[in-house]
Amino acid sequence: MGQGLLLALSVRPLSALALPLEPSLLAAIKAWAAGTPPQTGRVALDIAPLVDNGNAVPVVIRVQSTMTEADHVRELVVFNERNPQRDMLRCQLGPANGAVNGAAQVSARLRLATSQRLVALARMADGSVWQHQVEVIVTLAACIES
Repeated sequence: MGQGLLLALSVRPLSALALPLEPSLLAAIKAWAAGTPPQTGRVALDIAPLVDNGNAVPVVIRVQSTMTEADHVRELVVFNERNPQRDMLRCQLGPANGAVNGAAQVSARLRLATSQRLVALARMADGSVWQHQVEVIVTLAACIES
């Protein structure tokens, strides 16, 4: 059975990351970014690419920052494509939170309704917005509305 799943994953013709974001997800990101275009980089969304159960998926968000008064993360958010609510995680940070190995870090567990793209964004002290997108395949879904 594991070989069949591996084969199915390896022959996927096009990664979802190559496709444009859904309009409602793009609108949520634009509203949160408040007119600042998100740049790629500085943010790393660490989550397993294949999840066997979407009920409690561990995730770590790291943002390259010294977490000083001049260079710190003000806010982190994780948006999703397919859950009933677009924003899954929101955190406010500051210099007092400190840095671990040159990065701000937040760990959490998320519920994923189905396979989908996640987008982590960070707003920095200088007003810049940074992002990272990942595709997660979920074999057993959670938080499905009936």
